[in-house]
Amino acid sequence: MPQPSASVALYSGDMLLDTPVRLGVQLQPQHVSYGDLRDAVLRLEDLGVDVLFNWDHFYPLYGDPDGAHFESWTMLAAWAEQTERVEFGALVNCNSYRNPDLQADMARTIDHISAKAGAEGRFIFGTGSGWFERDYDEYGYEFGTAGSRLDDLATGLDRVTARWAKLNPAPTRRIPVLIGGKGEQKTLRIVARHADIWHSFVSPEEVVHKVGVIERWAESEQRDVSGLLVSNELKDRDAAVADALYDAGTRLFTLGFGGPDYDYDIVRRWLAWRDGRNGVSV
Repeated sequence: MPQPSASVALYSGDMLLDTPVRLGVQLQPQHVSYGDLRDAVLRLEDLGVDVLFNWDHFYPLYGDPDGAHFESWTMLAAWAEQTERVEFGALVNCNSYRNPDLQADMARTIDHISAKAGAEGRFIFGTGSGWFERDYDEYGYEFGTAGSRLDDLATGLDRVTARWAKLNPAPTRRIPVLIGGKGEQKTLRIVARHADIWHSFVSPEEVVHKVGVIERWAESEQRDVSGLLVSNELKDRDAAVADALYDAGTRLFTLGFGGPDYDYDIVRRWLAWRDGRNGVSV
């Protein structure tokens, strides 16, 4: 497989040009009421965001460590019923917290809940190996090591995809798999084997290098990753960085979004940037 050029990351030629920019908003499920979250979901879908995410933790990551917090998967099932258009998922699910076959069944069920008027489902299976030690300690999961958790993710994803092939009814579509992380020895090999979307926080310069690593692992895995969607984060970044990420091949941009005093003007600005990149007149 050819190595990526300095400006063409994972895609080549027309494929990259034809891939639209999409904006995802990660609603942080902390320090808010569920009513706040429900209202934000409706408002963000109405504004025109493409994807809604939460995260899979049991305690806040910022602010009061014992503040209000809600569980990811039950919330995603509610979003599946509540929304009409947006795709959605966790950024990201923790593989350690649930049996992989159960994860597959939950994902399939949420996929069906989100399928409206005969359309396909809209669920994205975002997943990772886990890192927040308090979750493990408080809920009785074995924390292990970073390496052992990544090994568990690799075997877990094998089980998830195998279970999807057995479930009756099957998912409404081939559920997209999003994997987050940047480690070159294990994480990016798992990306090359399983992911439809690769998410990270790396710099524009690093995107090109990391994509080259994914492509080399894909050769070993005998998998075509030419259609992999590259995703990155916008929070605390400006349009210049977003432009550089775009030039490096990023096409899904995510924005961390905290409440209860949600600043929707930030979302509107990034939606305008997205539309400009997609050649949409506002």
